[in-house]
Amino acid sequence: MGSSGTHGTAWPHLRQICRVERHRLTVRRGRVVDSEMEVHYSVTSALPTRADAKQLLGAIRGHWGIENRLHYVRDVSFDEDRCQVRGGAAPQVLATCRNLAIALLRQTGATNIAAGLRTYAARPAAATRLVLGPGSGW
Repeated sequence: MGSSGTHGTAWPHLRQICRVERHRLTVRRGRVVDSEMEVHYSVTSALPTRADAKQLLGAIRGHWGIENRLHYVRDVSFDEDRCQVRGGAAPQVLATCRNLAIALLRQTGATNIAAGLRTYAARPAAATRLVLGPGSGW
């Protein structure tokens, strides 16, 4: 049940626990073919006066927005989970490069990162201009 550390009590900063139920329907051709329900628990050090249920739900949704917008793209478009680079600072450098590529593509208005990657892979001069900026002479 958590570590007491030097405080002498388990989870000394725990102030709230919340339970979130997620219901998901799979619809095909206008018909529900499957339904699932998941229960997740979250803990926080925020007092109820600083974060009520609505605010906690907003924070959880915000987390999943980041997860879906960035981590999913990194996992799917860059196949990051199967990357075997493990030594030294190389994993952090690669993650930074991936994040930079995603940010640059989003700046161009790309909503589909995979399509943007394919577009620039076929146009190396345009990719170079994107990275170096418009005044780079490329």
